[in-house]
Formats: sequence, structure tokens, C-alpha cells
Amino acid sequence: MNRSDVRELHYIAPIANVPSIVEHGILSNSSAARVRHQSVAMAEVQDRRRPKLIPGGRFLHEYVNLYFDAHNPMLSKCRSQNDEICVLRVSDTVLDAPDAIVTDRNAASGYARFYPVHNGIAVLDKTMVYAQYWTHSDVYEAMTRKSAKCAEALVPERVEADLIVGAYVANVRALGAFEALSLRLPVAIKRDMFF
Repeated sequence: MNRSDVRELHYIAPIANVPSIVEHGILSNSSAARVRHQSVAMAEVQDRRRPKLIPGGRFLHEYVNLYFDAHNPMLSKCRSQNDEICVLRVSDTVLDAPDAIVTDRNAASGYARFYPVHNGIAVLDKTMVYAQYWTHSDVYEAMTRKSAKCAEALVPERVEADLIVGAYVANVRALGAFEALSLRLPVAIKRDMFF
């Protein structure tokens, strides 16, 4: 994949958290623990992420994790929350953050590799990362595709609020909830992103 293929990155969040995010930025899991918030994270996945040390870096929970494409297995697992969640759109310039890292698959995977941004983007398989579907009849190929679909950009500690350029929601109810926050953040329904 080329850097020019990355037009924006995505962060899945409860709509209720957006005012705090606009005030504080998107915080790493460790930093967010000090701020009152709701979470869409799955406990068993967080248990795998918590002790993971990034080679030459910090613990995984000390990074903000952004997806290259939020239309992925994580968002699929959140489908019952479509009325209450959004996908925040983050400027691709976040990849210029010092010490940002790219993973070739879900960072919680035991097979994930971690790269500096300039090397990591080139390693990503654009067709897998931006695929509409990740299923396959071969179980091993399906696992590979599912994990690759969740490739991440990891940014140490915080993504500044001014890098958030908008939001996507699944439906009219979520749009109403988002607009009720009266934030100066463009929001649009993008049904094909959600499940």
C-alpha cells in the first residue's frame, strides 16, 4: 500500500464520549483510564492487549489505536450498539506523529508485526485492509484476512482533537444523538461502513 492510499484513519467510539474527546483528544487506553468514559472494547481483547510490549517502544495500552478502515471485525462486533456509537475520522497527517507505528494486522494478534510508519504502510496489503469482506472458505485464510482487516496505526498517548475531521454514524437515531451534542464536527450517515 502507498501513503497516498490512506485518506483518513478511524477511531470507534461511543457518541457519549465525543465531547470529552473534542476537549482532550483521543487518549490511549492508559490515559483514558483517568477520564470518565464509556468503552466499546471487549474485555478479553483488552486482556491480551494490556501486557503487550511494542518492540522498541511502550506497552500497547500506551498508544491510541486507529484503524485504516473501521469497516472491520471490531465494528461488526459492535453492531448491537449502532444507535450509540460513531466512527471518528482522523486526518492522515496523524501518521506523521513522532514514534507512530503501523501494525500489519490487529495489534493484539500474536502474529502482529510493528513497523515505523514509512516502512509499515508499504507492508500493508491494500486489498485486504480495505476489503468489503474478509470471509473465506479456508479457515486459515479467513483468519489471515480477518486479522489483516484490523491493521492499526498506533500513536503514543494522544491524538490531538484538531486532527479529528469528522464522524460517521450508522443511522438517523445515531445522527440525532451526535447532532444533539452541538459540536462543530461534521457528521454523516455512512450505512455501508456499519453492519
